[in-house]
This record gives sequence, structure tokens and C-alpha cells, in this order.
Amino acid sequence: MKILQPPDWAAPRGYSNGIMTEMHAGSRLIFVGGQIGWNDQCEFETDDFGLQVAQTLRNIVAVLAAGGAKPEHITRMTWYVKDKAEYVAAYPVIGQHYRDTIGRHFPAMTAVEVADLVEPRAKVEIEVTAVVPPAA
Repeated sequence: MKILQPPDWAAPRGYSNGIMTEMHAGSRLIFVGGQIGWNDQCEFETDDFGLQVAQTLRNIVAVLAAGGAKPEHITRMTWYVKDKAEYVAAYPVIGQHYRDTIGRHFPAMTAVEVADLVEPRAKVEIEVTAVVPPAA
């Protein structure tokens, strides 16, 4: 197993941003820990739901890149949101940020409303699993 940490990011405390493991025939499996809408120095720049989603997706792409993966390798996404109504109201802007960052790749997804997230300003947290083929 290899811990994935984008090079310029502040080090996480007590967890890893991502883990990569080799599978059979040279494929790699990447688990991206729950990412939130703060920047690479663990600072929130906005409380806007859509902009937090945009930053969260950029964070996911950065962790994937640390393992040599791309958004098209994502096989599963789980979204945790603090306010379902805010999430649903933001569908159009979320969709735009998603397409701008992930593209037109749509893995298996789950979205769950939760009572709270560990970081008080976080409005969304997304975790990802990716399968990277040997040629990538």
C-alpha cells in the first residue's frame, strides 16, 4: 500500500487523504478519503455550497493525481451533505462544477444527508474509489 498525499498540501492529522494498493495484473485500487471544500492548506475560502463542491472535487482530482489516476478512473462516489434541501437547490451549479472538474464520467454514486461533518464549516464531504488499469 502507498499513502497518497498531493505534494503541496498540508499534512493531515490522524488520517490519509488517499491509499493506493496494487491489484492483480498491475491494476491499482485507490481509496480517496472524505474530501471537503477547503484548500490545500486546510482553510475554507467560502461558505457557498456550490463553491465548496467545486473545491471538494478539485481536491479529489489532486489526490487521484498523486496516485497517477484521473477522474475517469473513479468507480464510486459517496456524497455526505449537511442539508439535503441546499444540495437539491444547487443541482445546476453542482452539475456545472462536476462537468468542469470530472467531465462526463458518471460512476456509481450515493448521496446521504448527515447530521453534521467533523469540520464545522464543511457543507459537503465526498469519498471516492478508483480503479486504475495497468496502462494508465
